[in-house]
Amino acid sequence: MSSNLDTERFRSGVEKYAAFLETFEGRLRFDLTLATLQEFLPQVSRPLCVLDLGCGTGAMAVHLAKLGHDVTLVDSSQPMLEFAESAARQAGVRERLTLKLGDADEMSSLLPGKSFNLILCHNVLEYVDEPGVVLGSVAGALRDPTSIVSLLVRNQAGEVLKATIKDGDLAAAEHNLAEAWAYESLYGGKVRLFAPEGLRAILKSASLKTLAARGVRVVSDYLPSKISRENDYQRIFELERKAGARSDFAAIARYMHCLAHRKGTLKDGA
Repeated sequence: MSSNLDTERFRSGVEKYAAFLETFEGRLRFDLTLATLQEFLPQVSRPLCVLDLGCGTGAMAVHLAKLGHDVTLVDSSQPMLEFAESAARQAGVRERLTLKLGDADEMSSLLPGKSFNLILCHNVLEYVDEPGVVLGSVAGALRDPTSIVSLLVRNQAGEVLKATIKDGDLAAAEHNLAEAWAYESLYGGKVRLFAPEGLRAILKSASLKTLAARGVRVVSDYLPSKISRENDYQRIFELERKAGARSDFAAIARYMHCLAHRKGTLKDGA
């Protein structure tokens, strides 16, 4: 994870984040994001050159490396990078990873422009001071007309519903409804919330155009106890995939997942 607000929470929380990814919520977020990403991976004859910006523990990077792609990982937390490197060694794909220590807002100085077929920017913009600046640097690092950015951010509407339905915290719900920042429970501290129109404005400012938009975790955070998160996982996953692909349901999901490319490079309906 990358941040110039409070990077210490990520430097000291690697085990906490790794544990979260093993929970029902963490696993589902990962699997749903990966499923959509695989639909839109650039079709090239050689391994993709991938950038995972704010890579965290490297779970997505290691998965892509196992598919044969070359991945550069950037994170502000040395412990996160070390965890990712260890995971890559265990998976037998260390040679496909390049690790760089740095903040997301330093990307333009850390990496050469127009270098990547795919850039992952998952749960990064929530923690930076200038999301538009970071996304502009991301756009400038896309290699060619087929290159895409995968963007995952917290959805403001989803945070309002979570505070109300799951937490029973009306004060937090009212806060999340009115403010651009909320409280993030995993590490503690501030996290930026995004509304669809705000995200579209940031994409436009970076000269990026949406190829696809999906909601991630539409209903799964509110399941009654009679539904088994383990035994019914596949059914929950399939329901989430269907609901997240519909704009009316995606509008209330916990996260928004967008795939985008530079404007004027591909034909699409966005």
